[in-house]
Amino acid sequence: MPEQEYETVRAEYETVRAEVADRILTVTLDRPEKLNAFNPRMMADLLDVLDAADADDEVRVIVVTGAGRGFCAGADVSSGGSSFDHRRAGAWHRDTGGRVALRIFSSAKPVIAAINGPAAGVGASMTLPMDIRLASTSAKFGFVFARRGIVPESAASWFLPRAVGMQRAMEWVATGRIFGPDEALAAGLVRSVHPPEELLPAAYELAREIAENTSAISVALSRQMMWRMLGESHPMTAHRLDSRIMSQIGGGPDPVEGVESFLAKRPPKFPGRVSEDMPALYPWWREEGFSPFGEPEPDPQGAENADETLS
Repeated sequence: MPEQEYETVRAEYETVRAEVADRILTVTLDRPEKLNAFNPRMMADLLDVLDAADADDEVRVIVVTGAGRGFCAGADVSSGGSSFDHRRAGAWHRDTGGRVALRIFSSAKPVIAAINGPAAGVGASMTLPMDIRLASTSAKFGFVFARRGIVPESAASWFLPRAVGMQRAMEWVATGRIFGPDEALAAGLVRSVHPPEELLPAAYELAREIAENTSAISVALSRQMMWRMLGESHPMTAHRLDSRIMSQIGGGPDPVEGVESFLAKRPPKFPGRVSEDMPALYPWWREEGFSPFGEPEPDPQGAENADETLS
């Protein structure tokens, strides 16, 4: 995709490249000499670029891919056997991959993974909160934690069973084996498999379908509604939520434009901006604060209106 000037996302990240065109932000994991192995600097770069993307109304969709022949080979273990030794951090160690996964989960913009090569460990689990995953025929996957003597991170124990079911998730985690794109496709881990040269064009085609035809506010709300309903026990919660949201946005400029453009048989030009025009209810959830197990729970850092009833 052609590169253009982009004022919100910085260009000088150390471990990723960020480029925007056609309202699509491409984030490329950029440590090709290490198969884009994940390290704390990559965590910080990804958190920064995701924050910047949410703040920029010109970004409608995010596509994440890898430089070179890999997507992300997992955690950088170049320090040897102590790579996962976090005892100096005490009880307050926070999993770095989990911080990225949770930030993707809370994104206001849809995220598409274009998995171009090996994705193992955190390289596989970081894609789970992404909304749509496409894979190259040269991609390989591995939830290899048990083969490294650790446990699933990046909140994979929450995301993976929801993506592929408990049986397949447990098989992949318990064996830690590497598997190919066809198995990933059959299990529903990825949406489609493409020859390497067709992977990014397919991801961009899907991203443009979103960017050119939909309301940014509708997509941002829908994304959070669907993710956050995964933990609810009854559809009545969804009914209460969508009833409240519809009552707040139904008379707004985006629904008016959506209907009028449909009746006029012309492409829509939705005026709504995620940065300014979200309904009063948003966000309707309380953000979960982090504290280690066995410590007092922190006060939730949520929205001012998080206590508003949905009834």
